[in-house]
Amino acid sequence: MTNPTNNGAIAESPQLRQPQAALNQGSARSVLITVLGELVWPTGEPARTSALLYVMGGLGFEEATARQALVRAADSGWITSHKHGREVSWSLSPYLVGVFERDSQRVLDLSGAFSDWDYRWVVLFITVPQAQRSQRKRLYSDLTWAGFGNPAPGVWLSPHGERRGQVSRVVDRLGLAESTMSFYGPVGGVGLTETEIVAKGWDLESLAQDYRQVYAEFWDPVPSSDDDLLFTDIRAIGQLQRFPFTDPQLPEALLPDWIGRTVASHIKSLRTEWAGAVRDRWAAINRGPC
Repeated sequence: MTNPTNNGAIAESPQLRQPQAALNQGSARSVLITVLGELVWPTGEPARTSALLYVMGGLGFEEATARQALVRAADSGWITSHKHGREVSWSLSPYLVGVFERDSQRVLDLSGAFSDWDYRWVVLFITVPQAQRSQRKRLYSDLTWAGFGNPAPGVWLSPHGERRGQVSRVVDRLGLAESTMSFYGPVGGVGLTETEIVAKGWDLESLAQDYRQVYAEFWDPVPSSDDDLLFTDIRAIGQLQRFPFTDPQLPEALLPDWIGRTVASHIKSLRTEWAGAVRDRWAAINRGPC
């Protein structure tokens, strides 16, 4: 693969978004969610506590920290415990399975080419009344989560026309429908160009720098053992899972050489190559003893 250039389905409910939001925090809980999604969810089988602690330890977490992450995940309703004598195993709750089923596609889409854009934008003009100022942070968070840019105060936009229903529900949920206007169509040729709108709407250079760091870390990994391969796979997907929160996945017509697609495609290729070995090693760990 050549060096990348320097160019710089969404969850709707705050509750459903919590596990994925945790992935963006770099905590033990965030890594546990990655482990559950990468190793446990595909098998549909419970994971022993000792197996999860083994993997978390290999990823750099002390046992007490990893155990606390398990307790917090259970308290959040993401996993449920089962006792078998002195052994405890964990299953994913239907709630977390639903999150993985919906949001896993978001990571896959990072490597896809958005080449069929019709040059129409969803544009929102939103005024948050003073009486509802407590909703402002939630609104900004939800719109950013949906990939909308903010090129000017009160203006949010996205080239993803399919997200109109989603943001409509966000606006309705926050009680802001009466102070919101929306339009859907192409740029009118007055004022800013599309290139200038993109530059003002998103900090793509910082995002590209983040991608470059991930690319450097995973450009040519050489795992030294089956365990090292499994841990490298978890770290790679964990890094990639951060980007749906910040990458608006703009069309190729706007970003023809976007580094995000290059990096995501590279990591996808690595993980495809490693998939069998990772699956087999996790099965062995979960059978125990580790």
